[in-house]
Amino acid sequence: MKYANIGGQAVMEGIMMRYEDTYSVAVRTPEHKIEKKVEKRERLTKKLKVSGIPIVRGVVSFIDSLILGMKTITWSADYLNDGGETKEEKPGKLLMGFTVFLSVLLAVGIFIALPLFLAHLLSGVIENRLLLSVLEGLIRVGIFLLYIILISNLSDIKRVFQYHGAEHKTITCVEKGLELTPENAARCTRFHRRCGTSFLFLVVIISVVAFMFIQVDNIALKIIIRLLLIPVLAGLSYELIQWTGRHENVCTIILSSPGLLLQRLTTKEPDMEMLEVAIEAIEAVYDWRGFQKEAGLVKNDAV
Repeated sequence: MKYANIGGQAVMEGIMMRYEDTYSVAVRTPEHKIEKKVEKRERLTKKLKVSGIPIVRGVVSFIDSLILGMKTITWSADYLNDGGETKEEKPGKLLMGFTVFLSVLLAVGIFIALPLFLAHLLSGVIENRLLLSVLEGLIRVGIFLLYIILISNLSDIKRVFQYHGAEHKTITCVEKGLELTPENAARCTRFHRRCGTSFLFLVVIISVVAFMFIQVDNIALKIIIRLLLIPVLAGLSYELIQWTGRHENVCTIILSSPGLLLQRLTTKEPDMEMLEVAIEAIEAVYDWRGFQKEAGLVKNDAV
């Protein structure tokens, strides 16, 4: 497999694909038609001129992906709900901004403050600080896994996870050098090393180790230090995910294995119509034939 430098995200009844400074969103309408939009959007790392700075580019890329992800999910939901008529209004943008803020606030409370608080409740029983830090980390991992398991059982989320699988399968199809058809993509794996799920899980795992070294008594100060460390950990996780996506060796296999296992929950097998949507999204922004020719990836139909 070769690194295709294209990424995407599942949205409501569709998929967003992004390559360089262009992204597309393709959705399946209730009439079983595929509607899409293509827009130019300069990457934030390029705009801020930080694409060559390790760690920092990871933080900026994460923020950029979060903003674009919320924008495209909102667009797909509005498009389907309004029968194909979407309006770019300031109240909508303000609502999206508030949603992002609320999401971040909830994430901080659930994944940062709650594990720390629960571990602190046991401080009267467990005096060893290192053991308490380990316990806090285990609680954090447990909450993260429980959250994924719970949402994966919701019917609407299951369809999003099917589109997530379609996104991975079509990108893998391209990177394997296969003709990009629903039939070929269907035979490809739905797991991918550069998945956002793997990224988030890596951030959680690295935070467990990093937070063990924060040995202060004040709870508020602990939370503040953890919050300040999150961007650094996200940047480091970004570098590791990109590295594992470009290389094949024992280290990358070990690093990517937990994330690939977790993708069994966050991706589901898509149907052919979903794969067609993913292909439309890719072809709107990416010359996959040109990539395969340049990379020397020209094969027959066999996977």
